[in-house]
Amino acid sequence: MTVMQNAAQKAARRLLRDFAEVEQLQVSIKGPSDFVSAADLRAETTIREELERARPGYGMLAEEGGESGSQKWDWRWVVDPLDGTTNFLHGIPHWAISIALQKRAPDGSAEIVAGMIYNPAGNEMFWAEKGIGAYLNDRRLRVSARREMSEALLATGIPFGASSPRARLPFARTLGTLMPQVA
Repeated sequence: MTVMQNAAQKAARRLLRDFAEVEQLQVSIKGPSDFVSAADLRAETTIREELERARPGYGMLAEEGGESGSQKWDWRWVVDPLDGTTNFLHGIPHWAISIALQKRAPDGSAEIVAGMIYNPAGNEMFWAEKGIGAYLNDRRLRVSARREMSEALLATGIPFGASSPRARLPFARTLGTLMPQVA
């Protein structure tokens, strides 16, 4: 877990500088509402270098760079160096660095055994490890005792890739079903 957190914090230092000067960044468009910036690429490079130095031989699947490292990995990092690029590029401080660790089972299947999401703008490190629990920074997170949907709070965003009205329709239907049931 420490390896992931250190890599994220190192990348975050540069991302925070870029966020302060976001109008100066070079941006490319990968598709509708799908951007990649110089900040994404630099953050991914930093994270890749840190993780590879700490754990040589692990595989890696990263949003911008794709698969790298050993293809016969027993352990693999899964990285989104700037989760929320659209928010980042619009100066909205709701973006994060996401890193997970997968372990391959003898049957070839893989499971996530640890993960973290770091929100540098809010200094929030959400992390979880199989068998250990989930945390926000050093505070243990617990499942709510709420038993009724009417007592629950629902917060969401529009799913990525739902740029057309037709693509948003299943999400809108689900949301329409849930909204009358929640607080």
